[in-house]
Amino acid sequence: MFAGSGAIAIEFLSRGAEKAYICDNSQKAISQIEQNLEKTKLKEKAIIMKADYKNCLKEFFIKRLQFDIIYLDPPYKGEMYDDTLEKIGQYNLLKHNGIIIIETDEENRREKIENNANIKYQIYDFRKYGRAYLIFLN
Repeated sequence: MFAGSGAIAIEFLSRGAEKAYICDNSQKAISQIEQNLEKTKLKEKAIIMKADYKNCLKEFFIKRLQFDIIYLDPPYKGEMYDDTLEKIGQYNLLKHNGIIIIETDEENRREKIENNANIKYQIYDFRKYGRAYLIFLN
């Protein structure tokens, strides 16, 4: 979700993921993702969706998809984190032993997630890489 250049999905695919659903609502991002998938010869393993996160999540639900890994990289200044996590839980999009990884620049995002009773996932790891934080949930 919020794929940007598609670099994270491409990294997962290059390390053995069978398939990646790549969602972004920016045409510029979609064009960059397509170019990057062509360069890496991974286009056949990717399903690109140009839509906002709510429509992507709803489409996954309609298709009864579940995922091993869901990587979320919403705009850092946006407030889409909680809504996205709530919908993932509501739509049952994460497989039983799956994980969600959230990228953020907010050190206190962890507490915000932990204090939201509508999020059914638990944080099990929290790491800092440069200015970014990764939050791991299951």
